[in-house]
Amino acid sequence: MTSSTDTVCPNCGGPVAEADLFCEACGTELKPGAAAPTSPALDTDTEPTVEITAAVVEAVGPCRSCGGTIGADGYCETCGTKAAKPRDHFEEQPAPWVAGVCDRGIRHSRNEDAMAIAADAEPGSRALLVVCDGVSSSLDSDVASLAAARAARDVLEAGHAQGLGTETSRAGAVAARLKAAADVASDAVLDNTSPDSPNPASCTFVAAVLENGLLVAGNVGDSRAYWFPDTAEPIALTVDDSWAAELIATGVSREEAESGPHAHAITRWLGKDAPDHTPRTTTLHVTGPGWLLVCSDGLWNYCSEAAPLADLVRQTAADHGGEPKATASALVDWANAQGGQDNITVALARL
Repeated sequence: MTSSTDTVCPNCGGPVAEADLFCEACGTELKPGAAAPTSPALDTDTEPTVEITAAVVEAVGPCRSCGGTIGADGYCETCGTKAAKPRDHFEEQPAPWVAGVCDRGIRHSRNEDAMAIAADAEPGSRALLVVCDGVSSSLDSDVASLAAARAARDVLEAGHAQGLGTETSRAGAVAARLKAAADVASDAVLDNTSPDSPNPASCTFVAAVLENGLLVAGNVGDSRAYWFPDTAEPIALTVDDSWAAELIATGVSREEAESGPHAHAITRWLGKDAPDHTPRTTTLHVTGPGWLLVCSDGLWNYCSEAAPLADLVRQTAADHGGEPKATASALVDWANAQGGQDNITVALARL
């Protein structure tokens, strides 16, 4: 008799069938060069429709699993684990008080999350945090999401919005600049998808702008921004554009809505077939210390409500000396420990 699972995954050792393209247990690519099956669903938690090139991945450092040498084929010569790609996990820290970590997670075969952040050196002065989550059922969403995040960050970084000199006009000017950033991000997505693609690239968008006590956040899709003051109630700065959010608005409990079969179906996004990409913005005047968090659903999937998520961030920060990059990295590790079902991005600013 011939078993249909007579081979094992080179990464986790789990059983795989001869026809499998990816390991069901850990998501490792088994057959470089093969095309994944088509999936029409617009769902941010589904594996992508993507043709994987057979190019050898250049290893970065030793094997992450065992410390062994990565061979010319891109796999560890000791344990067989595939070498990590730079896009699988990257970090940014433009200033000591602002940092972000973007990670592939455990289950997905590639990282479709992206982030781009900027900050002035003085703590609490000016920070710009952008996160985009590629829609997994679309082609090239990993490329498009990174291009979108960086394009939006560059627009936000280009100048300080002063308005007419009043606080109200300054807030309006920042909100207008955030909307302009979403426009540029949308253009970047369009520039990174084929005009005749059956599944054009698309992604979510969330950005938070902090300028001398004024905090403006806006989003399209289900990536989120939160403000966690040290001595006051935590605040969710964004409302998801999702099927789950619509159910919650009708009275369905958050737990039920976010665990249902369409929990990750979004109703707005950036991309060729997007119905509308104008972000809904929220303005807040920050008067005390706290944490600004911008993240993808890879984190909030496991802790959605603002209050418990604030507790998690505060405790994690306390365990890591209040250092933003170490805290963000630990939050990514925590999400992976919960299952790592999706890509994970955590961007933090400590005020």
